[in-house]
Amino acid sequence: MPSAEPPSSGPARRRALRAYAAITAIVGALLLLFAWTAGWLSPGRLTPARMTDAIEATSTTPFPGFRRAHAKGVCVAGHFEGLPAGAALSRAAMFASPRTPVLGRLSIGGGSPYGLDAQARVRSMALVLASPDGSQWRMAMNSFPFFGAASIETFFEQTRASAPDPATGKPDPARMAAFAARHPEAQRFAAWAKAAPWSDSFANTQYNGIHAYHFVDAAGMSRLVRWSMRPQAPFVEMDAAQREAAERDYLQDELRARLARGPLRWDMVVTLAGPDDDARDPSTPWPEAREQVVVGTLVLTQAQDQATGPCRDLNFDPTLVPSGVALSDDPILAARASVYAQSFDRREREIAHGDDVDGVPPQETAR
Repeated sequence: MPSAEPPSSGPARRRALRAYAAITAIVGALLLLFAWTAGWLSPGRLTPARMTDAIEATSTTPFPGFRRAHAKGVCVAGHFEGLPAGAALSRAAMFASPRTPVLGRLSIGGGSPYGLDAQARVRSMALVLASPDGSQWRMAMNSFPFFGAASIETFFEQTRASAPDPATGKPDPARMAAFAARHPEAQRFAAWAKAAPWSDSFANTQYNGIHAYHFVDAAGMSRLVRWSMRPQAPFVEMDAAQREAAERDYLQDELRARLARGPLRWDMVVTLAGPDDDARDPSTPWPEAREQVVVGTLVLTQAQDQATGPCRDLNFDPTLVPSGVALSDDPILAARASVYAQSFDRREREIAHGDDVDGVPPQETAR
């Protein structure tokens, strides 16, 4: 019986060389893709690191161990009660269940963990709905009804324009005005910020998911939607004098006082897109006349300091969705996942390194 041909000679050797070449090509392609994604081959390209750097630069003081945006917040917990109307639109397990556990965080805008609650124009709600089947739904919502930028590049430009001038410690008004002049959506957002009334509580604030998603039902039918958490607590306006007089932790203290009296509730309201509504542009609100459906109720029962609470180490990545919910092709939504991950990794490294915040170890104060 003839012996097997050694791989060092003849056709076997050529086959082995072709196999090695194919493996090398695959590895090379992966390295090239990784390098391109990281921005190494195009230094001017916008990357998650550059976007996170720009967000960090909007704060005059670094706060290691804290979130780069919405640094000040409070952990909350409760549950979500799904409704049949939600199950009809989406096969997500959360709508079929009468009670899904929820962990979350209520926060204010800005990079300082010591900001004044009542003077923060933007309030936010982030949630993790964890179904018994192991699926999760992570949401990130804000009090503004639409985004101030139509693209991630515009948001990067806006973030850089709002960075404080080293000479004054405040954004340069001329630079901000020049940015707004080039972007009508920024003007729309500024008009909202100036005219919309301020709520006097986390509990009576509406939180909006500004991105479009697809709800997919049991039959596989997909509907484009946006959603909001609309408070059952009646809205009460807070005027400028009240905001000036409020204590630093006013919103957190007021929230705890309300929770001591009983649970707080928000209706989850889904807006169904019309044929002309653009899924890719979170800066354009959909018309009020669009069909709206109440699909469930969020119930919050507890609050806890973020330094020791269960929300501290959570990354509220809004692209983590359950079966029955699918991402739209909104590029800003896609970019948020990588920027959130970048921010999360940085603060985890800072905690591990033991960086101090104003002389206090970050593990005692962070996030």
